[in-house]
Amino acid sequence: MPIIIRLDRILADRKMSLTELSQKVGITIVNLSNLKTGKVSAIRLSTIEAICKSLDCQPGDLFEYQEE
Repeated sequence: MPIIIRLDRILADRKMSLTELSQKVGITIVNLSNLKTGKVSAIRLSTIEAICKSLDCQPGDLFEYQEE
């Protein structure tokens, strides 16, 4: 998949656990874990907004495009 999700890197930079993010954003740990590992095929803009607000980042910080 050419879209790489960098949630794990941002969480490490912020020294925040998936559990903490889950509580702040109001999304289950399972759904965040699936996002983190790239097991999702779609994500709502409201979810991206909530994650970016909680992590004080931009959507471009979360996602990266790599040609195959």
